[in-house]
Amino acid sequence: MALYEGMFLIDNDTVRAGWAAAKAVVTGAITKHGGTVVTARRWAERQLAYGIRGRHRGTFLIAYFEMPGNNIPGFQRELELKPEVMRYLQVRAAEVPAPEAALAEAENSADFTVPEPPADTPPPVAPELFAVREERRERRPRPDEEIADDEIEDGDEDGVPVLARGSREEET
Repeated sequence: MALYEGMFLIDNDTVRAGWAAAKAVVTGAITKHGGTVVTARRWAERQLAYGIRGRHRGTFLIAYFEMPGNNIPGFQRELELKPEVMRYLQVRAAEVPAPEAALAEAENSADFTVPEPPADTPPPVAPELFAVREERRERRPRPDEEIADDEIEDGDEDGVPVLARGSREEET
């Protein structure tokens, strides 16, 4: 059996229901497919760079596990079907890092508690992005539209003619 390191992004709604149950989603899938969990622990809770399935935050679980290589495709397919696991990545590992076992052991102690994940809110949008879009907005003529020569500016960066601002009202 080969040793693998896996990073699993878990939906925060599952984590709010209980960390042990959220962790069991992944560790149960590992054992179901003939693997052995060496260590598994909460790595971090983060805001995502982009929304996944309407979620903007998630909790990462890092796990080291042994599994026969021919069982990996079935394991990956099960992860893709689980709504609790939003993303995953696994790579083959040479060994479990020394601090990892201690961190996983600390998580298994009775006094360990997982902080409540914050509310799932989308990241704020910078207002300056909208200003840039407004500056770039220019009306391109339709292919079937006749335009007077005095209404055409030189063109955009692609050489496509652009109507002068304010030369015509846009038709709806």
